[in-house]
Amino acid sequence: MWQKIKGTVVGLWQVLAKPSVHYSLGFLTLAGFIAGVIFWGGFNTALEYANTEEFCISCHEMRDNPYAELQETIHFSNRSGVRAMCSDCHVPHEWTYKIARKMQASKEVWGKIFGTINTPEKYEAKRRQLAEHEWARFKANDSLECRNCHDFDAMDFTAQSQRAADQHSTALASGEKTCIDCHKGIAHHLPDMSGVPGWE
Repeated sequence: MWQKIKGTVVGLWQVLAKPSVHYSLGFLTLAGFIAGVIFWGGFNTALEYANTEEFCISCHEMRDNPYAELQETIHFSNRSGVRAMCSDCHVPHEWTYKIARKMQASKEVWGKIFGTINTPEKYEAKRRQLAEHEWARFKANDSLECRNCHDFDAMDFTAQSQRAADQHSTALASGEKTCIDCHKGIAHHLPDMSGVPGWE
């Protein structure tokens, strides 16, 4: 039995050590593995940097408009000192959803290049369209980014206003509604809300 295992290991080593035209298969495999680790490390580092607040507000369109609005809210400054960054609300935490969101964000790069919202006036003109896009995304993923921080099972209904407790314990608990249905404008100024269901 031992001889058979030894023969298999030796045979495998011979295949890996056997030279191709210039390099052995083992060397090429090891080099490919190392290159993959370096690529993955670089890719993941760049991805994580693209989720930082510093990166998000490096464009004046974001710094002067939505980031300035965020600074006025409880998500930016509060008694507990917990601060939500841009990516906490606009980029999912799970890797596959994060990659999909980053691919969608390529349209934002296009907008940056062509100056779609590069002035306060242009931003205001697009505010409703931008907001509706985010509301639809939150609605489609059941407000996943909200739930990364706000756990329904940990909610203390007795510490909430009666109206909030009623809504959370019924509409939210049953899945009839999701966070964004009631909490639009929680971090940014609302656009003209005429025609938005529930805001008449």
